[in-house]
Amino acid sequence: MNADAKAGPSVARARVPLVDKERATPAQLAVWDRIAQSRGGVAGPFAALLHSPELARRIAETGHYVRFEGPLTQAERELAIITVARVLDAQYEWAAHAVLARKAGVRDEVINAIRERRAPAGLTPAEAQVFAYASGLLREHRVSDEAFAALQKRFGLESLVDLTATIGYYAMIACALNAFGIEPTPGEPLLPV
Repeated sequence: MNADAKAGPSVARARVPLVDKERATPAQLAVWDRIAQSRGGVAGPFAALLHSPELARRIAETGHYVRFEGPLTQAERELAIITVARVLDAQYEWAAHAVLARKAGVRDEVINAIRERRAPAGLTPAEAQVFAYASGLLREHRVSDEAFAALQKRFGLESLVDLTATIGYYAMIACALNAFGIEPTPGEPLLPV
């Protein structure tokens, strides 16, 4: 186990008990099955969000669109997600999406630059645009007219709306993970604190 893996509490010590299928209420079970169908299982934030089944259902539906159906490329989406995870220090989100970013074609140099808080150093201009938009929105709560116009020109308005919603969605998931104390299992790569 690396030193980073010892940093945070494990999922077993989450502040909110994670709903498990064997003890789920009928309302939780109905949503459990929907989430499992779209994602292949129920873990992390959804196992906690299921304490509010209707909320979990609605969040999962939005997340399914954002993650699997929106107009962004997988690499653009994952770049935005790992930026959110780093800015909000969401360990579980980072551990899950750094792997997915790599699979989507995000270069190791980019993942490491974001992880080590060196970005935008090491990013191409296109990557730096997405990073700056996501990190600026989360840190400063706004984006400049110039950054907005440049991304609108690059993506078009529909995809820019989707990028903005992706950032907001994963920020909400990061807040839930951080508030509920949901961390990756021991041995997963963690963000340096």
